[in-house]
Amino acid sequence: MHKVDAVYIHIPFCNYICAYCDFCKIFYNKEYVNRYLDALEQEIMNNYKGEVITSLYIGGGTPSSLDLEELEKLLKILKIFNLSKDCEITFESNADSLSLDKIKLLKDFGVNRVSLGVETINKKLQDVLERRTSKDTVINCINNLKSVGITNINVDLIYAIKGETLEDLNNDLEFLLSLDVPHISTYSLIIEDNTKLKIKGIKNIDKVIDRGMYDLISKTLKNNNYIHYEISNFSYDGFMSKHNLKYWRNLEYYGFGVGASGYIDNIRYTNTRSITNYIDGKTIIDREIVTLKDKMFYEIMLGFRTSMGIDKIEFKDKYNVSIDRVFNYESLVEEKVLEEDLKYLRVREEYFYVLDEVTLRFLDTLQTNVSFDIIS
Repeated sequence: MHKVDAVYIHIPFCNYICAYCDFCKIFYNKEYVNRYLDALEQEIMNNYKGEVITSLYIGGGTPSSLDLEELEKLLKILKIFNLSKDCEITFESNADSLSLDKIKLLKDFGVNRVSLGVETINKKLQDVLERRTSKDTVINCINNLKSVGITNINVDLIYAIKGETLEDLNNDLEFLLSLDVPHISTYSLIIEDNTKLKIKGIKNIDKVIDRGMYDLISKTLKNNNYIHYEISNFSYDGFMSKHNLKYWRNLEYYGFGVGASGYIDNIRYTNTRSITNYIDGKTIIDREIVTLKDKMFYEIMLGFRTSMGIDKIEFKDKYNVSIDRVFNYESLVEEKVLEEDLKYLRVREEYFYVLDEVTLRFLDTLQTNVSFDIIS
Protein backbone atom coordinates (compact mmCIF):
# COMPACT_ATOMS: atom_id res chain seq x y z
CA MET A 1 0.00 0.00 0.00
CA HIS A 2 1.27 3.46 -0.88
CA LYS A 3 2.44 5.52 2.08
CA VAL A 4 2.13 9.31 2.07
CA ASP A 5 5.37 10.58 0.52
CA ALA A 6 4.46 13.99 -0.92
CA VAL A 7 4.12 17.42 0.69
CA TYR A 8 2.68 20.70 -0.60
CA ILE A 9 3.54 23.93 1.27
CA HIS A 10 1.62 27.15 0.57
CA ILE A 11 3.26 30.57 0.88
CA PRO A 12 0.53 33.17 0.23
CA PHE A 13 2.62 36.35 -0.05
CA CYS A 14 2.97 38.28 -3.34
CA ASN A 15 4.73 41.51 -4.28
CA TYR A 16 1.80 42.33 -6.58
CA ILE A 17 -1.55 40.68 -7.30
CA CYS A 18 -2.13 39.50 -10.89
CA ALA A 19 -5.52 40.24 -12.44
CA TYR A 20 -6.33 36.57 -13.19
CA CYS A 21 -5.27 34.93 -9.92
CA ASP A 22 -7.83 33.29 -7.64
CA PHE A 23 -5.31 31.40 -5.51
CA CYS A 24 -5.06 32.11 -1.79
CA LYS A 25 -2.74 35.13 -1.68
CA ILE A 26 -2.11 38.46 0.06
CA PHE A 27 0.21 41.39 -0.51
CA TYR A 28 3.63 40.82 1.05
CA ASN A 29 3.46 42.20 4.58
CA LYS A 30 6.59 41.90 6.70
CA GLU A 31 4.57 42.07 9.90
CA TYR A 32 2.72 38.87 8.96
CA VAL A 33 5.52 36.76 7.43
CA ASN A 34 7.28 35.60 10.62
CA ARG A 35 4.01 34.91 12.41
CA TYR A 36 2.83 32.96 9.38
CA LEU A 37 6.01 30.89 9.25
CA ASP A 38 5.68 30.12 12.98
CA ALA A 39 2.10 28.93 12.39
CA LEU A 40 3.25 26.84 9.41
CA GLU A 41 5.93 25.17 11.54
CA GLN A 42 3.33 24.42 14.22
CA GLU A 43 0.89 22.90 11.69
CA ILE A 44 3.64 20.65 10.27
CA MET A 45 4.77 19.51 13.73
CA ASN A 46 1.16 18.75 14.75
CA ASN A 47 0.37 16.64 11.68
CA TYR A 48 3.44 15.20 9.96
CA LYS A 49 4.02 11.59 11.01
CA GLY A 50 7.68 11.24 9.96
CA GLU A 51 7.18 9.43 6.62
CA VAL A 52 9.98 9.49 4.02
CA ILE A 53 9.10 12.29 1.57
CA THR A 54 10.03 11.91 -2.12
CA SER A 55 8.51 15.17 -3.42
CA LEU A 56 8.16 18.52 -1.70
CA TYR A 57 6.48 21.42 -3.51
CA ILE A 58 6.63 25.01 -2.21
CA GLY A 59 3.93 26.99 -4.00
CA GLY A 60 1.91 30.16 -3.63
CA GLY A 61 1.36 33.02 -3.86
CA THR A 62 4.95 33.85 -4.64
CA PRO A 63 7.40 32.11 -2.29
CA SER A 64 10.26 34.16 -3.77
CA SER A 65 8.62 37.34 -2.39
CA LEU A 66 10.12 36.45 1.01
CA ASP A 67 13.35 38.29 1.80
CA LEU A 68 16.61 36.38 2.33
CA GLU A 69 16.21 36.05 6.11
CA GLU A 70 12.55 34.93 5.84
CA LEU A 71 13.40 32.47 3.09
CA GLU A 72 16.13 30.95 5.26
CA LYS A 73 13.63 30.61 8.12
CA LEU A 74 11.19 28.79 5.79
CA LEU A 75 13.89 26.44 4.50
CA LYS A 76 15.01 25.62 8.05
CA ILE A 77 11.41 24.70 8.96
CA LEU A 78 11.37 22.26 6.05
CA LYS A 79 14.21 20.34 7.70
CA ILE A 80 11.48 18.78 9.88
CA PHE A 81 10.71 16.49 6.94
CA ASN A 82 12.50 13.19 6.45
CA LEU A 83 13.48 13.72 2.80
CA SER A 84 14.67 10.88 0.57
CA LYS A 85 18.09 11.27 -1.06
CA ASP A 86 16.48 11.82 -4.47
CA CYS A 87 13.61 13.99 -3.19
CA GLU A 88 12.32 16.43 -5.82
CA ILE A 89 12.09 19.83 -4.09
CA THR A 90 10.27 22.39 -6.20
CA PHE A 91 10.17 26.13 -5.47
CA GLU A 92 7.71 28.43 -7.26
CA SER A 93 8.87 31.94 -8.03
CA ASN A 94 8.74 35.02 -10.18
CA ALA A 95 11.91 35.96 -12.02
CA ASP A 96 11.79 39.55 -10.73
CA SER A 97 11.91 38.48 -7.06
CA LEU A 98 14.43 35.63 -7.34
CA SER A 99 17.87 37.17 -6.82
CA LEU A 100 21.15 35.29 -7.18
CA ASP A 101 21.54 35.33 -3.36
CA LYS A 102 18.13 33.66 -2.96
CA ILE A 103 19.02 31.10 -5.64
CA LYS A 104 22.27 30.23 -3.82
CA LEU A 105 20.32 29.83 -0.57
CA LEU A 106 17.81 27.50 -2.28
CA LYS A 107 20.67 25.45 -3.67
CA ASP A 108 22.34 25.22 -0.24
CA PHE A 109 19.12 23.82 1.24
CA GLY A 110 18.70 21.20 -1.49
CA VAL A 111 16.07 22.79 -3.74
CA ASN A 112 16.60 21.08 -7.11
CA ARG A 113 13.64 22.23 -9.20
CA VAL A 114 12.35 25.77 -9.79
CA SER A 115 9.07 26.76 -11.43
CA LEU A 116 9.03 30.27 -12.91
CA GLY A 117 5.83 32.16 -13.65
CA VAL A 118 6.63 33.75 -17.01
CA GLU A 119 3.03 33.65 -18.41
CA THR A 120 3.72 35.99 -21.37
CA ILE A 121 6.43 38.43 -22.42
CA ASN A 122 4.04 40.40 -24.67
CA LYS A 123 3.63 43.88 -23.14
CA LYS A 124 0.02 44.30 -24.35
CA LEU A 125 -0.97 40.93 -22.84
CA GLN A 126 1.00 41.60 -19.65
CA ASP A 127 -1.12 44.72 -19.18
CA VAL A 128 -4.29 42.59 -19.36
CA LEU A 129 -2.90 40.11 -16.78
CA GLU A 130 -1.24 42.88 -14.72
CA ARG A 131 2.14 41.14 -14.88
CA ARG A 132 5.51 42.92 -14.94
CA THR A 133 8.28 40.49 -15.84
CA SER A 134 10.58 41.52 -18.70
CA LYS A 135 12.38 39.23 -21.15
CA ASP A 136 15.78 40.25 -19.78
CA THR A 137 14.74 39.54 -16.18
CA VAL A 138 13.60 36.02 -17.14
CA ILE A 139 16.79 35.31 -19.13
CA ASN A 140 18.97 36.60 -16.29
CA CYS A 141 17.10 34.50 -13.71
CA ILE A 142 17.36 31.30 -15.81
CA ASN A 143 21.10 31.92 -16.32
CA ASN A 144 21.56 32.42 -12.56
CA LEU A 145 19.70 29.17 -11.81
CA LYS A 146 21.82 27.23 -14.29
CA SER A 147 25.02 28.83 -12.97
CA VAL A 148 24.50 27.31 -9.50
CA GLY A 149 23.48 23.93 -10.94
CA ILE A 150 19.67 24.14 -10.77
CA THR A 151 18.84 22.97 -14.28
CA ASN A 152 15.49 21.27 -13.62
CA ILE A 153 13.41 24.35 -14.45
CA ASN A 154 9.74 24.76 -15.38
CA VAL A 155 8.29 27.88 -16.99
CA ASP A 156 4.56 28.67 -16.99
CA LEU A 157 2.78 30.03 -20.07
CA ILE A 158 -0.72 31.53 -20.06
CA TYR A 159 -2.55 31.77 -23.40
CA ALA A 160 -6.06 32.57 -24.70
CA ILE A 161 -5.76 36.10 -23.28
CA LYS A 162 -8.17 38.79 -24.50
CA GLY A 163 -6.68 40.34 -27.66
CA GLU A 164 -4.06 37.60 -28.17
CA THR A 165 -3.35 36.35 -31.70
CA LEU A 166 -1.72 33.13 -32.88
CA GLU A 167 1.31 35.23 -33.83
CA ASP A 168 1.51 36.60 -30.25
CA LEU A 169 1.36 33.04 -28.91
CA ASN A 170 3.99 31.86 -31.35
CA ASN A 171 6.33 34.66 -30.20
CA ASP A 172 5.85 33.61 -26.56
CA LEU A 173 6.55 29.97 -27.47
CA GLU A 174 9.73 30.93 -29.39
CA PHE A 175 10.92 32.87 -26.35
CA LEU A 176 10.27 29.95 -23.99
CA LEU A 177 12.05 27.55 -26.36
CA SER A 178 15.07 29.88 -26.47
CA LEU A 179 15.44 29.47 -22.67
CA ASP A 180 16.24 25.74 -23.09
CA VAL A 181 14.38 24.53 -20.00
CA PRO A 182 13.22 20.91 -19.61
CA HIS A 183 9.60 21.57 -18.58
CA ILE A 184 6.84 23.91 -19.82
CA SER A 185 3.36 24.21 -18.28
CA THR A 186 0.67 25.86 -20.39
CA TYR A 187 -2.67 27.17 -19.15
CA SER A 188 -5.62 28.54 -21.08
CA LEU A 189 -6.78 31.67 -19.25
CA ILE A 190 -9.99 31.04 -17.31
CA ILE A 191 -11.78 34.06 -15.90
CA GLU A 192 -12.39 33.01 -12.29
CA ASP A 193 -14.77 34.59 -9.78
CA ASN A 194 -13.29 37.16 -7.39
CA THR A 195 -10.48 38.15 -9.78
CA LYS A 196 -9.80 41.60 -11.21
CA LEU A 197 -10.53 40.29 -14.73
CA LYS A 198 -13.98 39.06 -13.67
CA ILE A 199 -14.73 42.34 -11.90
CA LYS A 200 -13.74 44.23 -15.08
CA GLY A 201 -16.20 42.10 -17.06
CA ILE A 202 -13.56 40.46 -19.28
CA LYS A 203 -14.85 37.24 -20.89
CA ASN A 204 -13.12 34.01 -21.91
CA ILE A 205 -12.10 34.00 -25.58
CA ASP A 206 -13.94 32.05 -28.28
CA LYS A 207 -13.57 28.25 -27.97
CA VAL A 208 -12.51 27.87 -31.61
CA ILE A 209 -9.59 30.30 -31.10
CA ASP A 210 -8.73 28.59 -27.81
CA ARG A 211 -8.61 25.20 -29.56
CA GLY A 212 -6.37 26.61 -32.31
CA MET A 213 -3.97 27.92 -29.68
CA TYR A 214 -3.95 24.59 -27.81
CA ASP A 215 -3.11 22.75 -31.03
CA LEU A 216 -0.34 25.25 -31.90
CA ILE A 217 1.26 24.79 -28.47
CA SER A 218 1.09 21.01 -28.66
CA LYS A 219 2.52 20.85 -32.20
CA THR A 220 5.29 23.40 -31.53
CA LEU A 221 6.51 21.85 -28.29
CA LYS A 222 6.37 18.28 -29.61
CA ASN A 223 8.40 19.40 -32.64
CA ASN A 224 11.01 20.63 -30.16
CA ASN A 225 11.43 17.32 -28.29
CA TYR A 226 8.94 17.96 -25.49
CA ILE A 227 6.68 15.06 -24.47
CA HIS A 228 3.01 16.00 -24.01
CA TYR A 229 2.72 13.90 -20.85
CA GLU A 230 -0.30 15.63 -19.28
CA ILE A 231 -3.03 17.85 -20.70
CA SER A 232 -1.26 21.10 -19.74
CA ASN A 233 2.31 19.88 -19.29
CA PHE A 234 5.26 19.18 -21.57
CA SER A 235 8.73 17.97 -20.64
CA TYR A 236 11.95 16.52 -21.96
CA ASP A 237 12.30 12.81 -21.33
CA GLY A 238 13.04 12.22 -17.62
CA PHE A 239 11.85 15.66 -16.48
CA MET A 240 8.16 15.07 -15.72
CA SER A 241 7.05 16.67 -12.45
CA LYS A 242 7.28 13.88 -9.87
CA HIS A 243 5.09 15.84 -7.49
CA ASN A 244 2.22 16.52 -9.89
CA LEU A 245 2.32 12.91 -11.11
CA LYS A 246 1.40 11.90 -7.56
CA TYR A 247 -1.75 14.05 -7.80
CA TRP A 248 -2.64 12.54 -11.17
CA ARG A 249 -2.12 9.03 -9.83
CA ASN A 250 -4.63 9.85 -7.04
CA LEU A 251 -2.03 9.28 -4.32
CA GLU A 252 -2.25 10.78 -0.84
CA TYR A 253 -0.25 13.88 0.17
CA TYR A 254 0.11 16.44 2.93
CA GLY A 255 -0.98 20.04 2.33
CA PHE A 256 0.32 22.65 4.77
CA GLY A 257 -0.31 26.41 4.89
CA VAL A 258 -3.22 28.79 4.46
CA GLY A 259 -5.59 27.69 1.68
CA ALA A 260 -3.70 24.40 1.17
CA SER A 261 -5.46 21.11 0.44
CA GLY A 262 -4.33 17.63 1.37
CA TYR A 263 -5.43 14.02 1.03
CA ILE A 264 -4.62 11.71 3.95
CA ASP A 265 -6.24 8.46 5.18
CA ASN A 266 -9.09 8.71 2.65
CA ILE A 267 -9.92 12.26 3.75
CA ARG A 268 -9.54 15.26 1.44
CA TYR A 269 -9.18 18.39 3.54
CA THR A 270 -8.89 22.13 2.89
CA ASN A 271 -7.32 24.76 5.12
CA THR A 272 -8.77 28.17 5.87
CA ARG A 273 -8.06 31.02 3.43
CA SER A 274 -7.99 33.51 6.32
CA ILE A 275 -4.41 34.29 7.27
CA THR A 276 -5.47 35.65 10.67
CA ASN A 277 -7.39 32.46 11.49
CA TYR A 278 -4.47 30.38 10.24
CA ILE A 279 -1.98 32.27 12.43
CA ASP A 280 -4.36 31.69 15.36
CA GLY A 281 -4.10 27.92 14.72
CA LYS A 282 -7.55 27.47 13.16
CA THR A 283 -6.40 25.49 10.13
CA ILE A 284 -8.73 22.92 8.55
CA ILE A 285 -12.16 24.22 7.54
CA ASP A 286 -13.42 21.38 5.35
CA ARG A 287 -13.10 17.60 5.35
CA GLU A 288 -14.49 15.24 2.73
CA ILE A 289 -14.49 11.52 3.50
CA VAL A 290 -13.66 9.81 0.20
CA THR A 291 -15.86 6.77 -0.37
CA LEU A 292 -14.66 3.85 -2.45
CA LYS A 293 -16.80 5.01 -5.38
CA ASP A 294 -15.42 8.58 -5.06
CA LYS A 295 -11.88 7.23 -4.95
CA MET A 296 -12.42 5.20 -8.10
CA PHE A 297 -13.96 8.18 -9.91
CA TYR A 298 -11.03 10.42 -8.86
CA GLU A 299 -8.71 7.72 -10.20
CA ILE A 300 -10.39 7.94 -13.63
CA MET A 301 -10.65 11.75 -13.78
CA LEU A 302 -7.03 12.31 -12.75
CA GLY A 303 -5.48 9.37 -14.58
CA PHE A 304 -7.05 10.34 -17.91
CA ARG A 305 -5.20 13.69 -17.72
CA THR A 306 -1.90 11.92 -18.45
CA SER A 307 -0.57 10.39 -21.66
CA MET A 308 0.14 7.19 -19.72
CA GLY A 309 -3.48 6.97 -18.61
CA ILE A 310 -4.76 4.51 -16.00
CA ASP A 311 -2.59 1.62 -14.90
CA LYS A 312 -5.07 -1.28 -15.06
CA ILE A 313 -2.90 -3.55 -12.90
CA GLU A 314 -2.57 -0.86 -10.21
CA PHE A 315 -6.33 -0.27 -10.41
CA LYS A 316 -7.03 -3.96 -9.76
CA ASP A 317 -4.53 -4.03 -6.87
CA LYS A 318 -6.22 -1.01 -5.27
CA TYR A 319 -9.85 -2.03 -5.72
CA ASN A 320 -9.69 -5.82 -6.01
CA VAL A 321 -11.66 -5.69 -9.26
CA SER A 322 -10.60 -5.12 -12.87
CA ILE A 323 -11.60 -1.82 -14.45
CA ASP A 324 -13.57 -3.51 -17.25
CA ARG A 325 -15.76 -5.22 -14.62
CA VAL A 326 -16.73 -1.78 -13.26
CA PHE A 327 -17.02 0.19 -16.52
CA ASN A 328 -18.32 -0.99 -19.88
CA TYR A 329 -16.14 1.24 -22.06
CA GLU A 330 -15.73 -0.96 -25.15
CA SER A 331 -17.59 1.48 -27.44
CA LEU A 332 -15.12 4.28 -26.55
CA VAL A 333 -12.23 2.04 -27.58
CA GLU A 334 -14.03 1.09 -30.81
CA GLU A 335 -14.58 4.81 -31.58
CA LYS A 336 -10.82 5.32 -31.02
CA VAL A 337 -11.48 7.85 -28.26
CA LEU A 338 -9.69 5.55 -25.80
CA GLU A 339 -6.87 3.14 -26.46
CA GLU A 340 -5.67 0.29 -24.30
CA ASP A 341 -2.98 -2.31 -24.08
CA LEU A 342 -2.39 -5.04 -21.50
CA LYS A 343 -1.28 -2.52 -18.85
CA TYR A 344 -2.80 0.89 -19.60
CA LEU A 345 -6.10 2.52 -20.59
CA ARG A 346 -5.70 6.06 -21.90
CA VAL A 347 -7.42 8.88 -23.77
CA ARG A 348 -5.97 9.40 -27.24
CA GLU A 349 -4.11 12.70 -27.41
CA GLU A 350 -6.41 14.21 -30.06
CA TYR A 351 -9.21 14.02 -27.45
CA PHE A 352 -7.25 15.74 -24.66
CA TYR A 353 -8.88 19.06 -25.48
CA VAL A 354 -12.38 17.64 -24.82
CA LEU A 355 -11.30 15.52 -21.86
CA ASP A 356 -14.18 16.59 -19.61
CA GLU A 357 -16.73 15.24 -22.08
CA VAL A 358 -14.74 12.03 -22.59
CA THR A 359 -14.48 11.49 -18.82
CA LEU A 360 -18.23 12.02 -18.34
CA ARG A 361 -18.97 9.53 -21.11
CA PHE A 362 -16.64 7.03 -19.49
CA LEU A 363 -18.15 7.44 -16.02
CA ASP A 364 -21.62 6.97 -17.56
CA THR A 365 -20.55 3.45 -18.59
CA LEU A 366 -20.55 2.39 -14.92
CA GLN A 367 -22.05 -1.12 -14.83
CA THR A 368 -25.43 -1.15 -13.08
CA ASN A 369 -24.64 -4.39 -11.26
CA VAL A 370 -21.51 -3.05 -9.50
CA SER A 371 -21.85 -3.01 -5.73
CA PHE A 372 -19.27 -0.82 -4.01
CA ASP A 373 -19.99 -2.59 -0.73
CA ILE A 374 -18.31 -5.74 -1.96
CA ILE A 375 -15.30 -4.11 -3.64
CA SER A 376 -12.46 -3.75 -1.17
